[in-house]
Amino acid sequence: MRRAALAVLISSIALAGCVGPSKTAHRPRPHYVPPAETPERLRACLATLGAEGSRYESLPDRQFPGGCSATSSVKLVAIGIPVTNLGALKCGLAVPFARWVRQDVRSAAARWLGTDVTKIESFGTFACRPKNGQAGNELSEHGRANAVDIGAFVLRNGRRITVKDGWNGDDERVRNFLRALHSAACARFSVVLGPDANAFHADHLHFDMGMGPYCK
Repeated sequence: MRRAALAVLISSIALAGCVGPSKTAHRPRPHYVPPAETPERLRACLATLGAEGSRYESLPDRQFPGGCSATSSVKLVAIGIPVTNLGALKCGLAVPFARWVRQDVRSAAARWLGTDVTKIESFGTFACRPKNGQAGNELSEHGRANAVDIGAFVLRNGRRITVKDGWNGDDERVRNFLRALHSAACARFSVVLGPDANAFHADHLHFDMGMGPYCK
C-alpha cells in the first residue's frame, strides 16, 4: 500500500511539473492592434511630433483605387538627420521613426563606427501595392502610408553603408551597426523586417505599425 501511494504521489508531482509551467512559459505575446484613427488621436500625435523637435507638414486624407489610402499622415521635413524619399507617413509611424533616427541611429553610429550619420537613404514610404510586390498578396502597409524602408547610411567622411552589402559583409563594425539599428527598431515598431526575414528584404530594413509584433 505504501509503495502504491508513493508511486501515485511521485507521478502527480511529475505531471504537475510538466503541465503547469508550460501553460505560462509558452503563452504567445498579445498582438498589437493599431488604434482607431480619430481627430483627437491625430491632434495628440501631431503635438508629440512637434514637441519632440520634428518639423513636418500635415497632409490631407486621401483614398486610392485598390483599397490604398493615406490618412492621418504627414510629410517629415526635418528630424535631426536628413532622410531621402520620404513621402506620406501615418503620424503614428512618424513619431517612432523620428525617435529612431534621432536617438538610435546617432547612438549606434557613435558606438560602432565612431562617427556621425549625415544622411539616411530610404526606399520610400507610401506605395499602393501588395506585400512584397507580389500579386495576390494582401495589401502592404506601404499601401496605407504605414511603412518605411531604409536602404543605406552616409557617414560624415562620405562613406556609404548599405544594408545589402553591409549586413553580411566583411566589416564587423558595420555588421554590428546595422544589427544594432534593427534591434532598436524592434522596440519601437510593430513589424521589423531585415535581410534575415526573406529575400525580399535583402537590401533594406522595413518598419511598419501594422499588426504585430514581429521582428526578424
